[in-house]
Amino acid sequence: LLHPFGGSGSKASFTPFVDPRVYGTSPTDDDDENSASALFADELLRQEQEQARLNEARKISVVNVNPTNIRPHSDTPEIRKYKKRFNSEILCAALWGVNLLVGTENGLMLLDRSGQGKVYNLINRRRFQQMDVLEGLNVLVTISGKKNKLRVYYLSWLRNRILHNDPEVEKKQGWITVGELEGCVHYKVVKYERIKFLVIALKNAVEIYAWAPKPYHKFMAFKSFTELQHRPQLVDLTVEEGQRLKVIYGSSVGFHVIDVDSGNPYDIYIPSHIQSQVTPHAIVVLPKTDGMEMLLCYEDEGVYVNTYGRITKDVVLQWGEMPTSVAYIHSNQIMGWGEKAIEIRSVETGHLDGVFMHKRAQRLKFLSERNDKVFFASVRSGGSSQVFFMTLNRSSMMNW
Repeated sequence: LLHPFGGSGSKASFTPFVDPRVYGTSPTDDDDENSASALFADELLRQEQEQARLNEARKISVVNVNPTNIRPHSDTPEIRKYKKRFNSEILCAALWGVNLLVGTENGLMLLDRSGQGKVYNLINRRRFQQMDVLEGLNVLVTISGKKNKLRVYYLSWLRNRILHNDPEVEKKQGWITVGELEGCVHYKVVKYERIKFLVIALKNAVEIYAWAPKPYHKFMAFKSFTELQHRPQLVDLTVEEGQRLKVIYGSSVGFHVIDVDSGNPYDIYIPSHIQSQVTPHAIVVLPKTDGMEMLLCYEDEGVYVNTYGRITKDVVLQWGEMPTSVAYIHSNQIMGWGEKAIEIRSVETGHLDGVFMHKRAQRLKFLSERNDKVFFASVRSGGSSQVFFMTLNRSSMMNW
């Protein structure tokens, strides 16, 4: 039911499935093909009207790099993929308006989702590991290059790389590095009141920068924590009760906190039942907990703890298989991408909401999400990668 954008999408080989333990229902033999479309038949008229509006908009569409969001015209949780095959592995992506900036081993591209699915090359021969669009600040934050520098690109400069209509922008340098940092592993942009923090994991340190508005218009150093006992692989920042800043980070042994005011580090969860190294997947600060409680995902599990290391729920989130990628979705769900299936679970309880079974084993990587749209990519080292997307919302999930 979810139509391709500009002829650029096609159905992907996934089978939706709902665990009967979740809703007390039992899928029938015909569910794979019929259940989703039958349940949403009453929306067909609305979808057709929406599609007509979208088609009209596309007639006049050029590359739309400053668009307003268009409401997806189907509530069916169906996975689609773009036909474009990227020659190098897709490592990250970020939505810019409705369009998708795609970072690969070999460059930065823009996938025009508002028109014919055309791909524009923006930067060649540079590796992009992670990125976020901050439209209000006119910047794209990236970890990129051979030395994994934290480089910030100006969106106006990137836009002009496509449109070539602003000679003044063309004369200016299109980027700035943040604090000459190299060897960046991971970062997180955290908004608190009117301040935007950038917390960065380095080889054996964590740095915090804060956005300084004009005349500076850049991230400036705020705090630095060096010589950490455990090397950070994943990092986040929480504000306890609107007052105390705390860094949370994941390492190969577990999860740790740094009190920003005192600089004191301490452990909040070490999975003692795992003897080998741990792979941390996600740190989710739970909503409505005053920044005090988290879901920490590692290996094929997740635990609920507070910022002082106390277990807050006598529940362990258990994925059906070892995920290659885990991400919090703002529908208050958490998704895990495994080789056999994509699982969607409640972030509050860990209960299974739904599963997409792969028709064949494949590795997938989460890229980006906004509202009810989730983007991810196939991971084929040395081969081509494709972008997948799905529309997901809570009401449709309940009707699987």
